[in-house]
Amino acid sequence: MKIRHLLLISLTIILSSGCSTQQENLSWEEQRDIYEFPEWFTEARLGIWAHWGAQTEPRLGGGWYARHMYMQDVGTQQWGANAYPYHLKTYGHPSEIGYKDVINEWKAENLDTDALLKYFKDIGAKYFVILANHHDSFDNFNSTYYAWNSVNVGPKRDIVKEFEVSSKKYKIPFGVSSHDDRYLGWWLPAFGADTAGPYKDIPYDGHMTKEDGIGKWWEGLDPADLYGLPPEKRTPEWIQGVKENWVLRTTELATKYDVDMLWFDGYGFPYKEYGQEACQNYYNHRLKRNGKIDGIVAGKFFEEPSTVKDIERGGSNEILPYPWQGTLTFGSWFYKEDRAIRHNARTVIEMLTDMMSKNGNMLLNVELLKDGTIPPDHKLILDDIGAWVNLNKEAIYSSKPWGVYGDNLNSYLKVLEDKNIGEADLEALKEQAKAEHYNERTVDSYAYGSEEVRFTTNGKNLYIFVLNPEEGRIELPSLGLKSEQKPGKIKSIKMLGGKDKIEFEQGDEHLTFNVPVERPNNYAIVFRVKGAIK
Repeated sequence: MKIRHLLLISLTIILSSGCSTQQENLSWEEQRDIYEFPEWFTEARLGIWAHWGAQTEPRLGGGWYARHMYMQDVGTQQWGANAYPYHLKTYGHPSEIGYKDVINEWKAENLDTDALLKYFKDIGAKYFVILANHHDSFDNFNSTYYAWNSVNVGPKRDIVKEFEVSSKKYKIPFGVSSHDDRYLGWWLPAFGADTAGPYKDIPYDGHMTKEDGIGKWWEGLDPADLYGLPPEKRTPEWIQGVKENWVLRTTELATKYDVDMLWFDGYGFPYKEYGQEACQNYYNHRLKRNGKIDGIVAGKFFEEPSTVKDIERGGSNEILPYPWQGTLTFGSWFYKEDRAIRHNARTVIEMLTDMMSKNGNMLLNVELLKDGTIPPDHKLILDDIGAWVNLNKEAIYSSKPWGVYGDNLNSYLKVLEDKNIGEADLEALKEQAKAEHYNERTVDSYAYGSEEVRFTTNGKNLYIFVLNPEEGRIELPSLGLKSEQKPGKIKSIKMLGGKDKIEFEQGDEHLTFNVPVERPNNYAIVFRVKGAIK
């Protein structure tokens, strides 16, 4: 570590002397050799994300509205089934009024980034992420290289900049998320036409040209920049140009704004070597500016040790030796009235607890309304989560995993076995428990048993999270004196938020203690244990 530190000091001196760009920049492999995860991330445990953009403007139609509004039949992607009929009724036929026009309807008129960031900090968030662009390829920032952005169209505001300023004001690390590497294929329905009805075979507005905009609100803008060229006009040179432009846009996003995290939606680097180039540019920028690579690149990466592995709507099924992150949202990624809510305070707290016990953070999406405010029913849930986080913060922030992440595991499966649930259903639940992406527990999931727990540590303190507490005695085999974890002799147990110490008995086979009838809330409760960590 000392050698790395000296190399960084030497590199900083060289960079400050004004040498050539080639000498200044490190390759991805060289960056990997000196990379260390910044403490602000490894100690945070909870971040808030605003997955918010122009696709929030329509009330219905799912999180892929820009794609599904061009599809009379969405096939298996039923979450978007309402997009086409809603668009037809609300805006008009997509051969005349398309997604470009929806963008212009989005005004974000009540957005107050200071109020939002203050609230997110108050409920316990330790970092914040704003969506910079989605699969629709619309930039929520003042892009030099791309005209379809929130300064030119729609809100006429630099959304990313406003959130950046507020994040720095409230001293919360600031991230951006980029999802537009699906651009080449995701937009293809915009070049189709109705297969039935009065508009049958009339091309959608993906075929419109810059000349079609003369005299209209979008005069001077080219739909081909937003949707891409029609498939029959795409050449290898054009496709390469799209990727090169993406590098310019993403590098500007990561360097013009004070970005602490650069988050990608796809698997691996977006556009492969082009994505790696953008990440390399970002890390070199942080190194030159701060003397160290103190930023985060996150996404669904595998075997990339200088990135954060992201797990969508789920979590790891084991303790990971490196920091990771799980992402979660209440209903849809963009707020939609036709998407049932999947999470409440209980399920979010359970998921957060599970993630922490396995060395992970939670990035929780707040589904802002189209005007930039929090839905009132969602805010009630967030208030409850915040109260719980603030009560139990000593077991959350800077916490580390213990030797095992929990005890009395998979209790809900045992309950179902006793109830003679169908074999196929039981096996499906067991497979889900082994998964990572989309293994989230929701409001429809079976409840945990009252003895199932998770563990975290902070210094010499061990913390026990009882996920679904009930009054009575609880037994934990992993804290028996002769268990494989070899715990020390416990001196005391206290419930966080409680007044009295907890009665307990630690034998060779297990620890037994009382869960009191009076508890600080209706969610998971946390006990501080002294003596178990030697």
